[in-house]
Amino acid sequence: MGLLANTITDRAPRTSHAHVVAAIGREIVRGDLPPGTILPGDKELSARFGVSRTVLREAMKTLAAKGLIQPKARVGTRVLDPVRWNLLDAEVLRWRVEAGLDDDFVFDLATMRLAFEPAAAALAAQRATPADIARLREIVGRLGDPRHDRASIAQVDLEFHLAVADISRNPFMRAIGSLIEAAMAITLKLSSPANDPALIAEVAVNHARIVDAMEAGDEDATREAMRAVIDLGAERTRRALDRWTAGPA
Repeated sequence: MGLLANTITDRAPRTSHAHVVAAIGREIVRGDLPPGTILPGDKELSARFGVSRTVLREAMKTLAAKGLIQPKARVGTRVLDPVRWNLLDAEVLRWRVEAGLDDDFVFDLATMRLAFEPAAAALAAQRATPADIARLREIVGRLGDPRHDRASIAQVDLEFHLAVADISRNPFMRAIGSLIEAAMAITLKLSSPANDPALIAEVAVNHARIVDAMEAGDEDATREAMRAVIDLGAERTRRALDRWTAGPA
């Protein structure tokens, strides 16, 4: 299950392995276990989670692959600095969103999207088939549904952006899907056009401009239309974050 779906459903991990990974991962990303911390030994952690040492060691391998920890002989398992974390990993991104949002995180995420998605859109303008355009127009039609709630509009918005990445025919563009999902999860958490039917219509129109430019084969216009959508979404999120951090007047 992806980051956005997990944010919507907030489902608990289904296996012992996943439970251990999620519990320790969240503690690291929240800062409960600061960089440099040496984790307790296998015996203590096995007792804490009620799992075998085999399950625990597999969980440690998963956390290490995410860049959160590093086992070292005769020293123990050390928590790594955030610069080592794999922020393209959907779980790490989810934990980062859950840990709390700030202007820097929202800005950095938007900057990464701006580095990739307009380029993916321009490639899609080169490579889109009539069937691809029809697919995007169908998604835009659903995006403009005034009956949306926060979860449903975020899911359709995500579907559109992942479809553009698919149509670019560049597998590296599709690989940044976790970044796009993180942006949708933040939107779900802080702000959403679903709060206002006029905003829903505006979002649909802005996405339709991307499809129009793509159908015309205009790479520059497609790139700029995608950039405008990302910029507007990031600005809406920043405003919502400012209101959220300010609290009641």
